[in-house]
Amino acid sequence: MTRLTMATLAAALLAVAFPAVVQGQATQPYAVPEAAALLPWSQQIAVREDWLTKRHALLLPMMRRHKVGMWIVVNEEFHDDPLSQYVAPPRPYTGNRDLFVFIDGGEQGLKKFAITGYTEENLARFFDAPFTEPRPPATTLRDLYQQYKPATVGLGIRGRRGQTRSLGYDAYRFLAETLGEDAEKTFVSASDLIEEYLDTRLPDELEHYRTAVSVTEAIVKRALSNAVITPNRTTVGDVRRALFDMLGAAGVRTWFQPDLRVQRTGEDIATSRGFLAVAPESTVIRHGDVVHVDFGISYMGFDTDWQKMAYVLKPGERDVPDSFKRAMANTNTLQDAVMLRHARPGVTGGSVFTTTLVEMTRRGIEAMVYSHPIGTQGHGLGASIDFRSPLRSDTTAQNSRLRLGSYISIEMNTATPIPEWNGKKLFVMMEDDAFLTEQGFRFFRPRQESYYLIKASGSAM
Repeated sequence: MTRLTMATLAAALLAVAFPAVVQGQATQPYAVPEAAALLPWSQQIAVREDWLTKRHALLLPMMRRHKVGMWIVVNEEFHDDPLSQYVAPPRPYTGNRDLFVFIDGGEQGLKKFAITGYTEENLARFFDAPFTEPRPPATTLRDLYQQYKPATVGLGIRGRRGQTRSLGYDAYRFLAETLGEDAEKTFVSASDLIEEYLDTRLPDELEHYRTAVSVTEAIVKRALSNAVITPNRTTVGDVRRALFDMLGAAGVRTWFQPDLRVQRTGEDIATSRGFLAVAPESTVIRHGDVVHVDFGISYMGFDTDWQKMAYVLKPGERDVPDSFKRAMANTNTLQDAVMLRHARPGVTGGSVFTTTLVEMTRRGIEAMVYSHPIGTQGHGLGASIDFRSPLRSDTTAQNSRLRLGSYISIEMNTATPIPEWNGKKLFVMMEDDAFLTEQGFRFFRPRQESYYLIKASGSAM
């Protein structure tokens, strides 16, 4: 029998998993060249563990700002806490119930303990050994509490978002019964601490996130092209399935199902919760359609979020009608207002939203803004710039203010009447990942200023 090389075996396995992804098929539509810049998983773990050391170095001042003496993150087997991979090495945890405990040790500084079902050498690199002899987790946790006697114990309870209210009922009862009634009286929400911790970006992360955004962009461009779409034949479901296959070929996941919306002349605009409704998978993409996609990937503990617009040329057309171009220009104007003219570090998200909408009213542009933090989760923690932010922003709360270096999805739309559609409005919806500088937000990748064009004739996947 001929001995297989690792490369040959890998290619064979890849061919089984993704039949179109076979080495030498230069025209195969699933792989995007930008995915070659993604790190192998082992390197991803090594880089992220380097970040973990730097994150832990920032934690004690945050705990003191938010008056948290002890912070406990509980990871349940097969029900991971969303914080686990950011407070501990990003590796699987299957020890039934694992505890990650951070304590303000006063003059001793930050004390860190991992009370886990399995001893793992990588944990020892980041956590102190609480006691030398094996002992039940409850005993270890109780002794740590008695040793340090924290004034408050911060938990993932009573938060506004999933990341800040992740502690389950049984885990709460375990902590309460283990530490006792007096300790339970010191239990407080760690919501504000969690928000600052997850919204604080490290400078080293930026270029890795840019790579993730570049792959996101490349996949979307491929999906909204003749490589995937043949007018009058390809359905919305076909494009969605192609997006899933491109995720697989790139070796990344997504954190939400890709969505497509289709706008066309002669049909009513279907809405859902005030937004354009997602098109049914059976919808056939036709000449003259405006196609919108909402898509994101997960890579190295980050999520991306990306919305772009395409136009399907009619036979004989070479470009998008001018009225459609004006509609996109309105959304670009809205982006400039949020990112460059109104957003600055230290300003509340609510004030950016309010001043932006005032400017759009003055310009005669019908606009909606619903931008949200992004980074460790697609719907991340931090100051948002949306129609809800004025209701929850104030002049003193730290987490209502834009944080220098934080990431955000600049998500918004404008509605512009189209003469060719008898005055029916065209919604140009954009979403681009950006980071905050002293001069405002900057995109990770250049924004879209012209529609992706799908030719009237082309080949299907």
